[in-house]
Amino acid sequence: MEPQKGGNNRSAKESNSTSSEDESIDPEQSSSSAMDYKLAHRLRKLPPLPSLEPPTMDASEAVSNILYNTPAPSKEPIKRHILNTLVQNEPGVLSRISGTLAARGFNIDSLVVCATEIRDLSRMCIVLRGQDGVVEQARRQLEDLVPVWAVLDYTQTQVIERELMLVKVSILGPEYFEESQYGLGGQHAAPSSDPQTDAAYAVGTQATAHQQPPPLTPTEALRVKSDNMRTIIQLAQQFQGRVVDVSTASLIVEISAKSSRCDAFLKLVRPFGVLECARSGTMVLPRSPITSSWTGNEFMEEEMDAVDAGLLPPG
Repeated sequence: MEPQKGGNNRSAKESNSTSSEDESIDPEQSSSSAMDYKLAHRLRKLPPLPSLEPPTMDASEAVSNILYNTPAPSKEPIKRHILNTLVQNEPGVLSRISGTLAARGFNIDSLVVCATEIRDLSRMCIVLRGQDGVVEQARRQLEDLVPVWAVLDYTQTQVIERELMLVKVSILGPEYFEESQYGLGGQHAAPSSDPQTDAAYAVGTQATAHQQPPPLTPTEALRVKSDNMRTIIQLAQQFQGRVVDVSTASLIVEISAKSSRCDAFLKLVRPFGVLECARSGTMVLPRSPITSSWTGNEFMEEEMDAVDAGLLPPG
C-alpha cells in the first residue's frame, strides 16, 4: 500500500506543477495567440452591408456632375529633365526602357548608352521634357523594370554636362553654297512627261541662272576660302573647339560643350552653309561637393545669371 501512496503523491505533484506552469503562461505573450484568435473567428458571419440606391439623374444633371468632378488641367510648366539610369548589361534593355517612355507619351531628346568600369553594368543618360509629377511617375515605372538597378533624376543637381558635336561647314561662301545645293538638286530632277511642267522648269532655270554669282578667278576664290576658313576657326576657338579635317571646299569642326553651346555654335556657322552635323547626345556626371570651412557666396554663379532690375528700362 505504501508504494501506491507514493505513486499517488508523485502524480499529484506532477499535476500541480503542470497546472502552475499553465497559470504562469500569459496569453498576451504567446506567439500563437493571434493565430488562435483568427482561427476561432474564421467562421463568424459579418453583418450585411447597407444597400445604398444611387439617385436617379437625367442627362443634364449627369453631365453637370461629370464636369464638376473633372479636375482642372495641371498648370505645372514643362521642364527639361535628365535621368541617369543604371541598368544590367544585357540584350533588350534599351527597347524596354524606350518602349516604357514611348507608352507614356515622352519624346526622348537625347539618349546615350555606354558601358561602365563594371562589366555587367551599363549607364543610360536620358534627356526628355515634361512636368515634374509626370516625369517622377515615369522614373518610378522605369525603376520597377527587372534589369534596371536605379534611376537618378539629375534635374535639380549640379552636374557636369557635355556633348560632342562634329559639324562640316562649307568655306565657299553662302552664295556658292546655295549654288552647289541647287545644282545638286537639279542633277536628280526626274524628267516630266507634261510639256507645261517642262516649260515652267526651263523658265525657272533661266531665272535662277541670272541670279547666280559671277565666276571668280582662282586667286579670288582662294582668298574667299581663306577668309571664310579663318572666320570659322576663330568661332571654333571661342567655343573651345578645334578643326579636325580640312578640304578644298569644307572643314570639320569638333565641339565638346553643353548642349546649349553646341546649339549656339551651330546657329553661328549656319550662314556659311552646314553640310553635315552629327551629335553624340548629352552625358552628365554629378559634381563632387567641396568641404571647406569658408562661408562665402555659394550661389555666385546663379546670382551672376540673374538679371539686375536696375539695368532694365523704366516702365
